[in-house]
Amino acid sequence: MTQYFEPIPYPLWHSDPAAFAAALGRSFRETGFAVIADHPVAQSAIDANLAATKAFFALPADAKEKYHDAPGGRQRGYTPFGTENAKGKAQADLKEFWHSGRALPPQSPYRASMKDTPAVTEVLDFDRATRALYEALDAFGANLLKAVALHLDLADDWFADKVDFGNSILRLLHYPPQMDPPPEGSVRAGAHEDINVITLLLGAEEAGLEVAHRSGEWLAVNPPPGALVINCGDMLQRYTAGILPSTTHRVVNPSPERSKFPRYSTPFFLHFNQDFRIEALPGCLDEGGKAEPPITAQDFLMERLREIGLVQA
Repeated sequence: MTQYFEPIPYPLWHSDPAAFAAALGRSFRETGFAVIADHPVAQSAIDANLAATKAFFALPADAKEKYHDAPGGRQRGYTPFGTENAKGKAQADLKEFWHSGRALPPQSPYRASMKDTPAVTEVLDFDRATRALYEALDAFGANLLKAVALHLDLADDWFADKVDFGNSILRLLHYPPQMDPPPEGSVRAGAHEDINVITLLLGAEEAGLEVAHRSGEWLAVNPPPGALVINCGDMLQRYTAGILPSTTHRVVNPSPERSKFPRYSTPFFLHFNQDFRIEALPGCLDEGGKAEPPITAQDFLMERLREIGLVQA
């Protein structure tokens, strides 16, 4: 069987940037996904965040509900179990989650539409641990975009001023243990595409992530220890006129013997700045890509949040 997710060693970026960019671009073009080995995010930051995540989701429902901001589109703080659905799906996903957002400067113009992340008082190290991982993944994502830019024959700093104040989100996901059997037609996360530019996903303790290959086959993605999964989002697909695809993926229900175990996952959704105009790159159109109407990152985000049930239409 073809190995679609052969890990790309991140140290290659420092020794041969062109080779790393080419490998990342090939993987993105084939599947919309890539696995990056030997990444620079400290294991201590990952471990501290996971401990804080488990402690938060173990809190009583009323304690977590204090951080639920439905009027704000649930873009910061807590979202209860069974709230979000995949686009076009009526069945809610079997998960609850937390969102940490960017810490903006006091005078930032983006404060009008980007709230602060609420401080959690019940878990001692929660704020520090989540902020440390946010900043590490934000920096790593910016470096990966340098490789994406090189692959697209752009200057390596092409994306720098387009994502430096983006509405990027660290999502802490909790898929609780399941009843046996789970509700008919339900899955932990329904088949969907990500909204953003790229997603950085730390490996989960429990399996379940699958990617829809263009052959029609569902491919399991199980990164080895010390690796990260990276995938293209809808914003990057639109910006590259479909040259770098945003691929459908899902989190399937566990096998019966693993259903009693929870699953924790930590995606980082890297976004464009809210006022950035997403318009197809000329070079991607020259490759045969298909242009879509220009739209700002904020308008695109709100359109999609309505489709997945986080913002009321």
